[in-house]
Amino acid sequence: MRTIININDNWKFTKDLEQNNWEYINIPHTWNSIDGAEGNEYYKGACWYEKELTIKALPQGKRIYIEFNAVNSISDVYFNDVHLGEHRGGYSIFRYNITDLVKFEGKNILKVKADNTIVDDVYPLMADFTFYGGIYRDVNLVITDNVHFDLMDNGSRGVYISQDNVTKEVANLTIKAKVVGHLEQEEGIRLVADIVDAEGKIVKYTAKDFMLKDNAEIVLPITVENPILWNGVENPYLYNVNVRLERHNDVIDELHIPTGLRFFEFDPKKGFFLNGEYMKLKGVSRHQDKYGKGWALTKEDHDFDMELIKEVGANSIRLAHYQHDQYFYDLCDKEGMIIWAEIPFISIASETDITGQNAKDQMVELIRQNYNHSSIVMWGVENEIQIGGDLPYVRQIVQDLNDICHREDHTRVTTQANVMMVPDDDEYNSYTDIVAYNKYYGWYNGKTEDFAEWLDEYHAINPDKSLGISEYGCEGIITYHTDEPKVKDYTEEYHALYHETLLKIFNERDFLWGSYVWNFFDFGSAIRDEGGVKGRNNKGLITFDRKIKKDGFYAYKAVWSNDPFVHITSKRFLDRATDSINVKVYSNCDEVTLFVNGEKFNTLTGKHTFVFENVELGENSTDIRVVATKDGKEYTDYAFFNKVAEPNPIYVCPDQGGGFAANWFDESLITQYSDVEITELNITDDVFSSATPIKEILEHDEASTVFKKYFGKMLESPMMGMMIKSSLDDMAKMAEGALDERLVFLLNKELIEIKK
Repeated sequence: MRTIININDNWKFTKDLEQNNWEYINIPHTWNSIDGAEGNEYYKGACWYEKELTIKALPQGKRIYIEFNAVNSISDVYFNDVHLGEHRGGYSIFRYNITDLVKFEGKNILKVKADNTIVDDVYPLMADFTFYGGIYRDVNLVITDNVHFDLMDNGSRGVYISQDNVTKEVANLTIKAKVVGHLEQEEGIRLVADIVDAEGKIVKYTAKDFMLKDNAEIVLPITVENPILWNGVENPYLYNVNVRLERHNDVIDELHIPTGLRFFEFDPKKGFFLNGEYMKLKGVSRHQDKYGKGWALTKEDHDFDMELIKEVGANSIRLAHYQHDQYFYDLCDKEGMIIWAEIPFISIASETDITGQNAKDQMVELIRQNYNHSSIVMWGVENEIQIGGDLPYVRQIVQDLNDICHREDHTRVTTQANVMMVPDDDEYNSYTDIVAYNKYYGWYNGKTEDFAEWLDEYHAINPDKSLGISEYGCEGIITYHTDEPKVKDYTEEYHALYHETLLKIFNERDFLWGSYVWNFFDFGSAIRDEGGVKGRNNKGLITFDRKIKKDGFYAYKAVWSNDPFVHITSKRFLDRATDSINVKVYSNCDEVTLFVNGEKFNTLTGKHTFVFENVELGENSTDIRVVATKDGKEYTDYAFFNKVAEPNPIYVCPDQGGGFAANWFDESLITQYSDVEITELNITDDVFSSATPIKEILEHDEASTVFKKYFGKMLESPMMGMMIKSSLDDMAKMAEGALDERLVFLLNKELIEIKK
């Protein structure tokens, strides 16, 4: 039988192997737990891990593998000074066979070089999140019989359960098992599969006998009549598919695979259906880092994240932008979350490998390692890859990735997250089964209400394409507050109002199959420096440390959750330089009563958002209490506000209007060229202009000099590595108002004199 031995404890770690300066650590571990959330100068390089192992003697015929659940991003593994191999990619499981290298009862030395240096042919190359280095998921020894389910099939479990045809009446499944034998001659082996219900009762049984010496692929069809369907968060019912190998009177390998039986459909006009019933996908996106820990999360951290996602009332998660921990996928199965799983083919593509081989390798690993997770319904092939420029070979890679998904898995759909500037009628939209867009109206460009017009226009142009929103959001920093929230003020009030507005817009359109808040948690993004906070993306509904739920969290909870609650917004806006205020309350109860200093002020009825206007403030502190009622029960929240003579200056963001487009040009140039008159220019394809990719401009001496004259400061931005293959015109579409039109005019006036 299979034995799994966790070896997370008692490792040695060093950043400098030559100095032999080791510290003792436990896995999971990252060397960027602190600097990865403080700015762009976080440590990137090769570090070393070492562990001493004593392995007891095993019966003859046993095989020993070492299993890494993730090492970021390129790893080299050595066992007793033998190089086992290199793994390129920081998010997936990989294993090595160490059977012939083990010194039983003696000292074995395991060494791992982990390197998070960014290289041009391992994805991701550049993205809006920190690339933490280290062995940040579990490490195990796996001991098997000489006949076992394949452990070397791209990190998979060697068994694949395909839900070929599932209805409310019957579930037709196919179990495919890849079996490995290390035998001197053929032997008779039996593959057995039981389907066991949640009460432990076997509801179906099948088996097959076969002869094995080396390797075999065995296929077993199996049918469950009148299945209890896995119905998302309403009823995430799981069967156990128990698959085992038998030889003579022994079970020699066995896997228990939780499986939810379900069927689904994306309809371009009607949205998403699970088991034949309409379901709006109420989604959040999740990065896998946490303040003070980076990616080195424990099972308790994953559990807590899931509890928070359940609390807000979400029913779907986009696990961005890479493969997540198997433990979290297991949680998604158990809790009924609909999952979008994806690879880190993001922002820019390799210039040295135009085939995208590493992205393809990671796609195969993602699918094979997660094939049996019933929660996953979508494979994501790219995220904003168009930022790196509209390149023909990138388009081909996206299509190739789509083909790989369908070759590996005929039971799920493919999707992609297009950057906001991709035209509505672009061929990109046809490369995957369904499509979604990252749109930031109301933050980087336009106003929040523009979502409504764009959604309707896109649907009119593409009536036969299923559309989702893969990202939307705005920065919300809980230090900053205002009575008059507006775009890019970074206040908690604008953050909440933004999401409050979009909840209504998205819910009104059934054809929109789902949407994913960017992001559920604040997360580390070393290239960012905005809102007075370095190294972090602050768009989350919950803070990076998971300790504070922003008001926006409760805007969603009011609409999505059935668990009664009431919440007073702007509690952190303590000091008010006005005689009266409006008190806004979120609740999923239908009636809310406000009390001021113990006296009843008013009772309001309605849905989700309640605004008590003109609440007068006392000369000192004013106590506020709200009571909501539902089904005869009361729910209460409290706040207090101080009346002050002058506005508290800490509530004003020192870097308004910043964001990823901050400091793209020298502000003194605006004054210098303030009197410039903008006239029409004749811009042709054979000359340089703001429509030319920046990289191409910089490669031409004369054109580069002109560019640096007006936008030289842009080249200092950490974001440039991600956008250098885009043009200024493309960047202007992504960040409205980030480029002064007079400077762009002057740039073009000089560039059009230079032939390509």
